[in-house]
Amino acid sequence: MSGRARRGSGGVPTAAPSAVPDVLGPDLDVVFCGINPGFVSAAAAAHFANPRNDFWRLLHEAGFTPRLLRPDEQFQALDYRIGLTNAALRTTRGSGDLRRADFAGAADRLERLSLELKPGVLAFVGKEAYRGAFGERPEHGPQQRRLGETRLFVLPSTSPANAAVPWDERLRWFRALRELG
Repeated sequence: MSGRARRGSGGVPTAAPSAVPDVLGPDLDVVFCGINPGFVSAAAAAHFANPRNDFWRLLHEAGFTPRLLRPDEQFQALDYRIGLTNAALRTTRGSGDLRRADFAGAADRLERLSLELKPGVLAFVGKEAYRGAFGERPEHGPQQRRLGETRLFVLPSTSPANAAVPWDERLRWFRALRELG
């Protein structure tokens, strides 16, 4: 067995823990699901910690938070009924370094999360986070698939590598998600 997997209950392989902790609780309005931790986020043990990543600014500008949170304040997102997780747990330089095996069990894990914690929406930050989990190519916006009662929504990536999608378009999708709730 590789160092990236450990045996869970019943001998089922489970992914190694992430360098970035989940920020989760029951009955959240939305859980944002990134693709995986990058090196900056892993070093900070915080979601979307790269200073060039627009996630926290978009979250605030779209009205999810009354002030701009910093990555090191990620657990305060729970006060605003917001959670954070990733589709793949392995840290990489970029999402292009991920392999299909990095997403093994992601759909099941996200379904368990949805059934147990019952967030209103699971919002994927980038099409590749959704595609990695479910093996389907989504469009931005609400998805037909649900996990229990949890609706799914796909946002544009907020990564600095996604500079081709302008700020205004990303903000429009974040606002559409905010209005969904």
